Amino acid sequence: MCRFAGALLAGLVAFAAPAAAQDYPSRTVRLVVAFPAGGPTDFVARLLADKLKGLLGQNVIIENKPGANAAIGADYVAKSDPDGHTLFFTTAGAVVINPHMRADLPYDPVRDFAPVTLVVNTMEVLVVRTDTPIKSATDLVALAKSRPEGISMASTGIGSPPHLALELFKGSSGANVLHVPYRGAAPAVTDVIGGQVNAMFADLPVLMPQIRGGTLRAIGVGSRQRAPVLPDVPTLDEQGIKDVYADNWYALFAPAKTPAPVIAKINAAFNAALNDPEVSRKLIDAGAIPAAGTPAELAAHLASELQRWGRVIREKNIKPE
Repeated sequence: MCRFAGALLAGLVAFAAPAAAQDYPSRTVRLVVAFPAGGPTDFVARLLADKLKGLLGQNVIIENKPGANAAIGADYVAKSDPDGHTLFFTTAGAVVINPHMRADLPYDPVRDFAPVTLVVNTMEVLVVRTDTPIKSATDLVALAKSRPEGISMASTGIGSPPHLALELFKGSSGANVLHVPYRGAAPAVTDVIGGQVNAMFADLPVLMPQIRGGTLRAIGVGSRQRAPVLPDVPTLDEQGIKDVYADNWYALFAPAKTPAPVIAKINAAFNAALNDPEVSRKLIDAGAIPAAGTPAELAAHLASELQRWGRVIREKNIKPE
């Protein structure tokens, strides 16, 4: 009897998983973005949501839950039902930087989430005002070394990818840099344009409007390759400032224990959306490079990035505010 009951239970579980995928989605799918509306993460999520509606056959809406450097949104999804209807659309910070910055983090990026797919890669780009004589990253380093007080450089907050790019730049170039952290990109960009700060790193999608508008000049790319939308801007490597690799990335996660067939269905829809020529063109034009892939590839990337940024944060002795 026990063997029969065990076999029956196993059969029901095996039947339930494909059925869950077949029925999915049965209602509106929510993409939780842990940043305010109007930012680059929100832009990418909304662009994909429009395409996903047709692919999944249900409404796909964006739910903005900003705060605590993305921890509020992450914790909300981690505690949501694992049925694929609440998903976490996140940047690298929430899942590979926060764990090294906060001992009280209410979630674990490996234990509490199921990887779905990498979505886009974005580069960290170094910019200055266009009315300065600084034309390259080496010019900026020379300026910093010529001043006893050095130069000031903004970031979007302590422990953010732009801050980590700044620390790598500082260490590699030997420039005397005063880090000026801001609470978000908008005030940092405003003060660079206004001349209160000499330069800044930021995600390329954040900076593209100002670069195209002529108020900011891109002088270096913190990546292994040049940005497709800025083909004339050399990498920092090309300018002799080595190993400043600080790509940010956006990815999709589901709550842990979401059935694998449901994960596969979401992954297929996102890959189809990212491979759509119009979507791909809009992403690249905004400074984001489509990066569709498998759940296994995202899991491996997450593990590698957790290790890499943990090492940088320890070596640079970066502490939360």
